[in-house]
Amino acid sequence: MTRLAIEVQNTHFKEQIMQPEQRQRAIGAFEEFLRAPLEEPLQQQQSRVAESGAIALFHKVAATVPAYQTFLAGLNINPASIQTFEDFQKLPLITKENYLRCHPLPQLCRQGKLETCDFIAVSSGSTGNPTFWPRFISDELQMATRFEQIFHDSFYADTRRTLAVICFALGTWVGGMYSANCCRYLASKGYPVTVVTPGNNKTEIFRVVQELGEHFEQVVLLGYPPFIKDVIDSGIAGGVEWQKYRIKMVFAGEVFSEEWRSLVSDRTNSDNLYYNSASLYGTADAGILGNETPLSICIRRFLANNPEAARNLFGESRLPTLMQYDPKSRFFEVNNDGTLLFSGDNGIPLIRYHISDNGGLICYEAMLNFLAEWGFNPVAHLQQAAAMKVSEFPRGIRCLPFVYVFGRSHFTVSYFGANIYPENVTVGLEVPTIREWVTGKFVLQVKEDAEQNRFLSVVVELAAGVEGDEEMQQTIASSILAQLRRLNSEFANYVPPEYQLPVVTLTETGDAEYFPIGVKHRYTRQ
Repeated sequence: MTRLAIEVQNTHFKEQIMQPEQRQRAIGAFEEFLRAPLEEPLQQQQSRVAESGAIALFHKVAATVPAYQTFLAGLNINPASIQTFEDFQKLPLITKENYLRCHPLPQLCRQGKLETCDFIAVSSGSTGNPTFWPRFISDELQMATRFEQIFHDSFYADTRRTLAVICFALGTWVGGMYSANCCRYLASKGYPVTVVTPGNNKTEIFRVVQELGEHFEQVVLLGYPPFIKDVIDSGIAGGVEWQKYRIKMVFAGEVFSEEWRSLVSDRTNSDNLYYNSASLYGTADAGILGNETPLSICIRRFLANNPEAARNLFGESRLPTLMQYDPKSRFFEVNNDGTLLFSGDNGIPLIRYHISDNGGLICYEAMLNFLAEWGFNPVAHLQQAAAMKVSEFPRGIRCLPFVYVFGRSHFTVSYFGANIYPENVTVGLEVPTIREWVTGKFVLQVKEDAEQNRFLSVVVELAAGVEGDEEMQQTIASSILAQLRRLNSEFANYVPPEYQLPVVTLTETGDAEYFPIGVKHRYTRQ
């Protein structure tokens, strides 16, 4: 074959595989994101509109995704029969086991083409083998609205030069690259936001903050809660003056207590607890599902101080993460077993996906009515906290529904028939004095002594340089007991008093058996 013939053949091949529709998808999504003011995608929507959107997404997926077509055909479901929301609710749930792991990765994408996606992330694998999740720039842009909501409503980043420091692990894992990309999209929209990506390298984080932070009006640290706390504590020990940088924080990946929020805010010298941090409810499966807002934080802090109200609202003796979400972007349902389902467009579109998180939904009006019955008005409280005039409206109050998330039920332990949650123990370690001794990590489990009597064991990791003693053990045990009795009515009523005091064991930082460095921590053991 002549050189000219080869060049002609290669040109024809390029014409065959180039995807002009990809360019149009990218241009359309980017133009929509850049032009739409934040208020437009977050306008209050009636539930019927969100339901119609979920049905439309179903038909789109049924027509374009080969794996879902096979899934429906195997169950003798004709997509044309799904016309009403009642029909939609009868659709079978999809999971990793019955859907995602049953089909080749390309078949899960539109038109059966993996190349319709431009990026692949990997899930953490905390409940099994890591899973690949492809996505396209248009998927990230719709999720960037969640970041915009936080940076605009909570951090006022449209009016302040902001350095966003990505402290999530970089590489194939979803958090770091996703956060970096979304923050850059905000800069493209005109926000004075600059992104730097040290990842989870503490030395590099300290260097970029200290050398670059003075050029900005605020610095935002984005990362997993325990790691951000470790960064802050290590920075203090190393002489980092966090108060100089007007620190803000974005979290993801774990439930934390309001005492913990107060602790990290205090150590960065930030006193506006409604506007200095926000947590994301995100998954590798489908991006960002919801986010904390000043309003949701205000409500959660009230509930943290009123355990009876929290139990009445959530039905459990632990405080979930409380967030707001956009039902047009991610449509939530609650399964019969109290776990969450969602439907959403993504590189792998998902219809009624069972994510296994325990939680629930509360509409905006129902939440405010419930709080009014307990004598609390969060809107008025935010206005007062922001020191604003009554005629003005503080940021972060949007008429969006709420989603609350406990996490997965297998992270609890059962003791005398009472479910003991790590969230209950956490609060006991975050009180003054004790919080200076410990890192915040612990392992909760039920053990038996030589007489086969059961007892509640809590192994606690000491902060670097702290040496434990018996008095410290007893102080920590008493603090944990006090919070268990206060927060967990099952514990207080089911567990005989003589078995209530936990047995606390103290270990040094990085103990190989309980707190190995570099491994995702589990707070319970069976």
